[in-house]
Amino acid sequence: MPPIVDPKKCNGCAGREESFCEEACPGDLMYVGQDGKSHCHAARDCWDCMSCVKMCPRNAIETRMPYQLGYHKARLVPLMGKNAITWKCTDINGNTVTYKYRNRLDVKD
Repeated sequence: MPPIVDPKKCNGCAGREESFCEEACPGDLMYVGQDGKSHCHAARDCWDCMSCVKMCPRNAIETRMPYQLGYHKARLVPLMGKNAITWKCTDINGNTVTYKYRNRLDVKD
C-alpha cells in the first residue's frame, strides 16, 4: 500500500533542498509537488518499507495495512524517537495498541 500523506501536517520539509521522505525512499518514489506537499509517484511500485513514514519529522505520512491483513480501517503508524521507535497499531474496530522498541544502542569503547 502506498504511503498516505496528511496535507494538513505535511510542509514538504520546507527549507530543505530535498524532503526527508524523498531522501529516504529506496524506490525514488516520493516527491514534493507544486502544492508544497509530499506525494508518491507510482503507488503500485511502493515496497511498503515505511522509510518515508519513519523519516517524516511532522508525522504526516502513514501507511495502511493491505486489505488482506487488516481490512480498510486498520493502520500501523511508526513514531520515531531519538533512540526508539513506537508503533501505534489500530485494528479494524478502532482498538489501538502501542509498542515501543529501542532502535539504537549506546556503544561504549
